[in-house]
Amino acid sequence: MAAAESSSSFFGLKNNRPPDDTVFYSIYPDSSVGAAAAVVVADELQSLHLRILNHISPIVSPYIWQHQSFTLSIASAPIPHLSGHLRFGDNLEDEWFVVYILFEISKAFPDLSVRVWDSDGEFLLIETAYHLPKWLKPETSDNRVFIRRGLLHIIQQSSFPVNPTLMDSLKFLVSNTDDSATRAADAVQLQLRKKLDEYPDRAYRNIHRARVIVPVSVAWVLKHEPCLISLAVEGFYDRDIDSMKYASKMEKFLPKGKQEAMVEVVVRMSRAMYAQLVQQKFQAPSCFPMPDRSNIGKYLEAELGMKITCGFEMMYQMRKKQGDEGKGSTWEAFNQSLENCGYFEGLLPGSKEYKRLMEKAEGYYRNSMLHHRASEVLSAPVKQIDEILALPHSADDFTNQDLPPSDNDSWLYGGEDELHAALLEREKEMGSHNMKQKKKKKPKEHGEEDSTSGGGFDEHDLGGIAQSMQEFVKRMSSYEGAEVAQDRDLKDVDIDVDQFMKDMEMAMGHRHTRGENDSDDELADGLSSDLDFADQLSDDYEDDSEHSENMEEDKDEFMNTYSDALSRELKDTTLSKTFVRTNDQPPKNNVVGNAGASDGMDELGPVDIDFNLVKNFLDSYSSQEGQSGPASNLLGLMGLRLPYDAGKDKGKGK
Repeated sequence: MAAAESSSSFFGLKNNRPPDDTVFYSIYPDSSVGAAAAVVVADELQSLHLRILNHISPIVSPYIWQHQSFTLSIASAPIPHLSGHLRFGDNLEDEWFVVYILFEISKAFPDLSVRVWDSDGEFLLIETAYHLPKWLKPETSDNRVFIRRGLLHIIQQSSFPVNPTLMDSLKFLVSNTDDSATRAADAVQLQLRKKLDEYPDRAYRNIHRARVIVPVSVAWVLKHEPCLISLAVEGFYDRDIDSMKYASKMEKFLPKGKQEAMVEVVVRMSRAMYAQLVQQKFQAPSCFPMPDRSNIGKYLEAELGMKITCGFEMMYQMRKKQGDEGKGSTWEAFNQSLENCGYFEGLLPGSKEYKRLMEKAEGYYRNSMLHHRASEVLSAPVKQIDEILALPHSADDFTNQDLPPSDNDSWLYGGEDELHAALLEREKEMGSHNMKQKKKKKPKEHGEEDSTSGGGFDEHDLGGIAQSMQEFVKRMSSYEGAEVAQDRDLKDVDIDVDQFMKDMEMAMGHRHTRGENDSDDELADGLSSDLDFADQLSDDYEDDSEHSENMEEDKDEFMNTYSDALSRELKDTTLSKTFVRTNDQPPKNNVVGNAGASDGMDELGPVDIDFNLVKNFLDSYSSQEGQSGPASNLLGLMGLRLPYDAGKDKGKGK
């Protein structure tokens, strides 16, 4: 059955891209790498398969999986190994429980190399992203990440500058008896261990127990196969118009209608399943016996049981129909592949020629091995339910039972504290990573004394805010964010940036305009550069150049007049109170233009940029009142942390 599921699911993959809600894993014994692997490993894999299942049975038996159980099947290509996949759907706990199981397998069987991945690729690296070397990226991680002997192993770039093949990686792991050559850094192991140490207890806590009132047939099936609850919830949650027709009749699980015996039992399911049932409104079929609403407790138990029963009915009937036809997801994938390759030649569905081609395709599919395997997979739960219900059973089997109460479902309506704690943990991890990177990247000026022994700013150093911001805006940026380029060879490019910009301005018809702070030497250098460039121009453009210079002078005169008028307008506003200015004010009679002089207007004084930057940061940070916000986030990226001013709130309360 496991092999059939693997084959059919693999056929359904589009462009070989893994589904978004499925985790894949492979187990490679060291013996599969040897020269005689094809001959020796076949028997060894069968034995290893049984030993692994026996070892993990006590771990997985109390757990209820969201969609399917943890399985392993024997695969021979490209290297003999054990493989499997598990669809976790909306229950992410299933994926990490699989990772925990794989680590436990690697501890119990040291001569194994294990791989695990999903649609995101090597998701174990995502969990440890802040502790990985710079060279390790998605495009450089192929066939480099393995689990061995309970630890994560990463094949270094120095061993294989180009991504190795799977066989090369396995041979390298087997030949290196000293695991230190491939063992990931301690920080990576610690980060993973923090996650995995919560299991299996965290997985077991994810199970929710609920009292329900269901027909005897449903109670009997769940008593023998509790894991079938996952198929029932899936049938209810993914219902459509066709499947709901079966729920209205309830021929299999409620054949006597309202006369059917109902019993109270406790059902175990994942929290995700419970949420999928509770949070969907569903009208009970007319044939389903529901108690009076006066007893709200019993009514809620019956309503939850009704949803489970309808899910069983829809799942059973749809699986039976698809099993008889041998279709399902495998047929859909086969049909889609025909359309992609142009089999239907653009014909309209329903046309005579389209129907002819469809009948021909269905005939080929029914005679193929895919049809046989799909039919077995789809019919398996149907046959299992039929065998269970064939056993003698009655309502007396569920009387006089001491049932535990339903678990508290407050987690369904809360969860904010857990989410907030997870976010704070991530923020703390990111802050620690940024601080380490800042200490490594911070340039040391020649002769500058480091005020802090750690090489960075004190966490409450206000003077460092302005300097950190200046360093931040000067950094290079890319699709990965703003950071200083590493190992950059500045000798490869030799260019005078100032001269280049002046030449560009000259070529585009602009001139170097002298500012208030420009020295005579800088102006002379600029003019000489312009003249040097202008001498290279053709004599045909001399008249145009003279005309352009006259226009520049007129433009300068206009800008000076406009600046004076703008200053007078701003003087009548509150702009002067917006920024803190330096103590050294400019001379009051230094106003260009007759209008400004006659009105006696003063120019706005120069602004202390650094002081205003820090002041605005503090005002923004204070307005956050201790909560997260743009100011605290930006300060955190710069490696600074300010204390919250609790006294401000006290003052407000007075």
